[in-house]
Amino acid sequence: MAENKRKSQTLLNGALILSISTLIVKVIGVIYKIPLSNMIGTVGRGYFDSAYSLYVPIYTISMAGLPVAVSKMVSQQLALGRYRDVRLIHRVAKRLFLIMGITGTLLMLLLAYPYALSAKNLNVIPAILVTTPAIFFCCIMSSYRGYYNGLRNMNPTAVSQVFEAAGKLVFGLLCARFVISYGYSRFEAGLTVYGQTVSSESEALSAIYPYAAAAAAAGVTLGTVVGMIYLLILHRIKGDKITKTELASSPKPASSGNVAKKLIVFAIPVVASSLVFSITNLIDSVTIQNRLEYMIANNMDYVRSIYAEELAGVLDADVKNFLYGAYSLSLDFKNLIPSITMPLGISAIPTLSAAWAVKNKRQIKVSIESVLRVTMLIAMPCGIGMGVLSQPILAVFYGSGNSAAGISIAAPVMAVYGYSIALMSLSQPMTNMLQALDMAKIPLVSLTIGAIAKVVSNYILVAIPSINVNGAVIGTIICYLLIVVINFFALVYKSRVRINLVSVAVKPIFCGILCGAAAYTSFGLLNRFVPEFQLAGHSVKNIFALAVAICMGGLVYLISMLLVKGIAKDDIVMLPKGEKIAKILAKYGFIE
Repeated sequence: MAENKRKSQTLLNGALILSISTLIVKVIGVIYKIPLSNMIGTVGRGYFDSAYSLYVPIYTISMAGLPVAVSKMVSQQLALGRYRDVRLIHRVAKRLFLIMGITGTLLMLLLAYPYALSAKNLNVIPAILVTTPAIFFCCIMSSYRGYYNGLRNMNPTAVSQVFEAAGKLVFGLLCARFVISYGYSRFEAGLTVYGQTVSSESEALSAIYPYAAAAAAAGVTLGTVVGMIYLLILHRIKGDKITKTELASSPKPASSGNVAKKLIVFAIPVVASSLVFSITNLIDSVTIQNRLEYMIANNMDYVRSIYAEELAGVLDADVKNFLYGAYSLSLDFKNLIPSITMPLGISAIPTLSAAWAVKNKRQIKVSIESVLRVTMLIAMPCGIGMGVLSQPILAVFYGSGNSAAGISIAAPVMAVYGYSIALMSLSQPMTNMLQALDMAKIPLVSLTIGAIAKVVSNYILVAIPSINVNGAVIGTIICYLLIVVINFFALVYKSRVRINLVSVAVKPIFCGILCGAAAYTSFGLLNRFVPEFQLAGHSVKNIFALAVAICMGGLVYLISMLLVKGIAKDDIVMLPKGEKIAKILAKYGFIE
């Protein structure tokens, strides 16, 4: 049959493909950010992340608005056998995305100076300008990603994400290395450094950092170009697998205007939700930096006394960017786990939308519970492990470069984020499921409430000298707690599904605590009793202890989850070769 030729993927199968690609992307991201942070230092990371905070809201709109609408509408029309409508949706979407890409690019250009001025950080402008074209290329990519997701084929999205990340890695590091080398060579020759007269290495680095961050940001733009080219070539060669027979038997499609209207109407609350959260992150960035500057201006001596070792050699003018850059180091890992669970929500959109269209209550229940349970299964051990091992993780990744001084500031922040990571991981999949069930307005409400709470908390807490950047963590936790609680009750009410909380939450939390205890104990014992040893001239004791601790924590978690029967048969069956795996686990009594 034609449907078999298309090889539509199950919810968890599609999510698995996206999760694997996301994991690869994150590994590439780590490979990118570790040498990048070591090259441009904590101050440079502050510029890079500040520019990224403006880019992300517009990028998120292009990735989470119309793509969700396209995916939902395509999956619904596919379930109803309206193949001509499926093709029409894609054609209309491409035109809408083209308009959106041009608009977004112009918007980012217009906001560059006001944003930098509001953040009191004009040095971030070069990085913003270099990143701006990425919005256009991202929008072109999104039209194809949303279409293939709706066809329940996650492969094109997954592969394009990897190509995009690889492009960012290669071009970003090469450009940053060139800019730093050029600037430093001018300093050594006694010349001006990027238009500034400098008399010391610290002043030279301060002049280099804004342009090094901009060079790194060029990798973001060039990465989107690589990903876009891949999708254009793929679609030209392989198409969408809809056959001529299916098109001939399909009813007459709706008008282009009607399709565009439906896409926009559905996308508006989705875009609004993304906009609220992304703008909150933007305001978050501005607020943190402004409140840090206010706090430092009135308490410089106190700040230097509590961070005496960390701020040694840092100019007074760079203290704010140093603290913000140290905070940003923790964000590299805070966003890792939610990005791995996010594909569960993306994969749920076409599956739940199709089930909702044909009123398949059994599939609706299985899909919702599977998404929530698998999210918790992933988030709990990873989050608790990240919390108990925050210091050694940061030491392994950033302990030998220019960012090493910020580790002691970033570690407590990362630990708290780790312990609360389940809230952040649940947020996006819940939002996607509500969107699939025609409740896109609920996430808008919950995000708005959470966002307001976050901004208010940041404004108050970051300005307290003894709390400083740690106040941003408290605001984030309050924000996600409100979002998850509101979304959960709305999801249960709309779907009429009774969630098995023992299976979804209690078992993963219990086993996650055991995992954390095993990892913490293993690292402590190994770090204390294993002698220091060298490999190729480098100390690897900490790396060895960390690797063993992670393995021990993972092993304890897996064994405990099997013993308490924390893995459901419905989840296993939706995986590749799931029936065979389920039979083996059932044979030994590990699933019911």
